[in-house]
Amino acid sequence: MIDDVTSAAAPDNADAIDWAILENKYSATLAEKLKTLPASPGCYIMKNARGVNIYIGKAKALRNRVRQYFQKNANHTRRIRQMVSEIRDLEWIATDSELEALILESNLIKKHHPGYNVRLRDDKSYPYIAITLSEEWPRVMYMRKLRMQPKEKDKYFGPYTDTDAVRETLRLIRRVFGVPCGYRDPNQSRGKACMYYHIGQCTGVCVGKVTHDEYMAVIEDIMAFLAGKREELVDKLLAQMEQAAEDLLFEKAAHLRDQISAMQKLIARQKVVSNPSEDQDVIALVTDNGNTCAEMFFVRNGKLIGQEHFMLENASSEDLGESLQAFIKQYYDNAAYIPREVLLSTDIAETDIIESWLRQKRGTSMDILSPKRGNKRELVEMAKKNADLVLKQLKFKMATDEKRIFIELSELQKAIGSPTLPRRIEAYDISNIQGHYTVASLVVFENGQPKKSHYRKFKIKLSEGKPDDFASMNEVLTRRLSGSLRKSEAFAELPDLILVDGGKGQLSAALQAVATSGEQQVTMIGLAKRNEEIFKPGFPDPIVLARNSKALHLIQRVRDEAHRFAITFHRNLRGKSVRASVLNQIPGIGPTRRKALLKHFGSVLIIKDATLEELIAAPTMTTPCAEAVYVFFHSDN
Repeated sequence: MIDDVTSAAAPDNADAIDWAILENKYSATLAEKLKTLPASPGCYIMKNARGVNIYIGKAKALRNRVRQYFQKNANHTRRIRQMVSEIRDLEWIATDSELEALILESNLIKKHHPGYNVRLRDDKSYPYIAITLSEEWPRVMYMRKLRMQPKEKDKYFGPYTDTDAVRETLRLIRRVFGVPCGYRDPNQSRGKACMYYHIGQCTGVCVGKVTHDEYMAVIEDIMAFLAGKREELVDKLLAQMEQAAEDLLFEKAAHLRDQISAMQKLIARQKVVSNPSEDQDVIALVTDNGNTCAEMFFVRNGKLIGQEHFMLENASSEDLGESLQAFIKQYYDNAAYIPREVLLSTDIAETDIIESWLRQKRGTSMDILSPKRGNKRELVEMAKKNADLVLKQLKFKMATDEKRIFIELSELQKAIGSPTLPRRIEAYDISNIQGHYTVASLVVFENGQPKKSHYRKFKIKLSEGKPDDFASMNEVLTRRLSGSLRKSEAFAELPDLILVDGGKGQLSAALQAVATSGEQQVTMIGLAKRNEEIFKPGFPDPIVLARNSKALHLIQRVRDEAHRFAITFHRNLRGKSVRASVLNQIPGIGPTRRKALLKHFGSVLIIKDATLEELIAAPTMTTPCAEAVYVFFHSDN
């Protein structure tokens, strides 16, 4: 156990558990741990027979909450019943308060990703818009992960689920506010205007057209825009425009006029749904046939400024309140802003403790409400209707996709004479330049869709220095079938189909690797790009599918993805080698200084053009090292 509690005091509800049945069905060890659970707040971690964390929860009183799972007449949902049947061990961590337990629970779930907890699908991938206030000249950036360090000054907005909408917002910010510049800061530009300045989408910070104070005022406006304070921003810009006109600064006044026009078009599309002073998040949870959607409306200053929807895993239709509560804890753990009110479609059990947590994060008071009537209930119902629409669209898309994928896979199975439907396809490609920097890619498609978590890349060893695609293909298949990769859970089983990029030669090399590994039932084909011919072992003539064949389109997608992945890895590897090889030749420039120079200047070309004074001022550089770099690049001049 993690906790040091050793008291074996009899729990309050001891008679609710049949200890003989528990010891027989589970284990005596688990039964002993249940008897020694403390009555304090804390977190508990359920484990299966392999020691894997399958569920993490928090409790106001650990002894009472954990023991409820094992009571004789417990009325659990189907998901919880399945989870309890797998429990073989447990650990706990006692805390001083329920609030501490809630925060600890959130951190443990993020660390361990237990299989039975309700969680956001792909929660790591939701993007943010970041304002880098920690930098002298802040940038407006698309960011995938919060960097909330103790002294972090950066401001974040999000998370968002629509990546395209985030990028469109950034494009709008560039058009309206002229930020970000094409350079990291004015010093990097070396007096040259960026591309965006020439097309009227940069304030001119790169060529000294605005002061630092003027630039920071623009950043403040952008943060107000992203926070939804758009009417206040328009009033501010109107005052600035009138002042600029009075000062005969007509170019500045015209620019402000364009900004105001763009802002007013956005405001006109926003719906007034609440009192002008209210900031609210509205959350509705809807479930249908195993799919659960959390719909969020964002109300700022009484206007609906946006919405997002999140799909949940392991959510239970039998207890929407529990699922909604889990979503709230996960979403607001990373949320960049917490409003004055959060309106919910369903009551949750831990309203008080979650309110305390959010008040602590917000820094001021806030309320969680589940309205039953009035305007606030109408808002919740509108969110529920939108969630219903999302689920209907998802259901239709899934049905359409499943039908399309089944047709594609069936056609491919028939075309190549595969004994099984090729639901899992592994594809391989080789990339090199005259035998140098030779790499291979492995991409995986399951049910017609890429499974990127199973993508792998390889540096080819045996054929390095000579352009031998056949030997390279043999090596990568050998490493896949006989190497350490085969021992991993993702690649323990063979795929339904192996696809190699190439014709008879590449296919023959792959078959040799299969023979060496001792595998038997491996269906394999090669796809030659020139005429899109399919080569199959034991058949002298290629299979030629019609250009409009769905099976052909499927394997082309798989082959092209393998090629893209290999080319990307090859370019990155070659680029790193080229950058490193030039700076490696300079005495006194080791890995740390090389990395610092590239980070500071951005490229070898900019380092080459830098003055001696600029090199001396760079991080980690000394005067002798700076002189060595300068002499290296200018010795022929």
